[in-house]
Amino acid sequence: MCGRFSLKANPNELTEAFPGFELPADFAPRYNIAPTQPVAVIANNGQNKIELFHWGLIPSWAQDTSIGSRMINARAETLAVKPAFRAAYKRRRCLVLADGFYEWQKQPGNKLKTPMYIQLKSGQPFGFAGLWELWQPAEAEPLLSCAAQALSCAAQVLSCAAQVLSCAIITTTPNALMKKIHDRMPVILQPQDYALWLDPAEQPADKLGKLLKPYPAAQMEAFAVSRLVNDPKNDSAECIAPAK
Repeated sequence: MCGRFSLKANPNELTEAFPGFELPADFAPRYNIAPTQPVAVIANNGQNKIELFHWGLIPSWAQDTSIGSRMINARAETLAVKPAFRAAYKRRRCLVLADGFYEWQKQPGNKLKTPMYIQLKSGQPFGFAGLWELWQPAEAEPLLSCAAQALSCAAQVLSCAAQVLSCAIITTTPNALMKKIHDRMPVILQPQDYALWLDPAEQPADKLGKLLKPYPAAQMEAFAVSRLVNDPKNDSAECIAPAK
């Protein structure tokens, strides 16, 4: 799975890696991005800009937003058949922007797993293959039996977000580097594949499936980092510093 990642690149690096997409005005580097937090996304919605989406996909048919915390990842092998992902796979694809991610490696004879930071050897930012959805609450049914019921209904409606843009990161089988760390890895797309992935037109599953493969291990590196990353409240450069 992919449960934490970073996007510490500066605006110039992001503009170079993703030309033609407008950056958010309040963009700031992140070192320990966790599920349910806002993440930088390029969606195939024709906006041509980098937007902030909720990390944890909320299907349009969900009764509430709580399901999103269980939908941070989507397995590449089952996208076309899983009810939560199959519609988005056809029509609502995105890049989730990152420049590294974390995974926890089991150590022989040690109950504590070692946090590992994985990045491209170039250090450049990249795009995870992702899916996105737009969720909004169903309209409340009119309750006219008494004033108390009407007030209760109004309070419930006001407590709901008007709409939520959310996303999930697609995972696949590990490459040779990741096999030593975990049995899954996020799909990192090649820049030449961004255009197809972001095409707003519906695409056949077999065509898209060819993109959802492990990234070449020879172009990646991994190293142990501090257990500071275990706590999502920690979000500083110390999280990605090699462990001593």
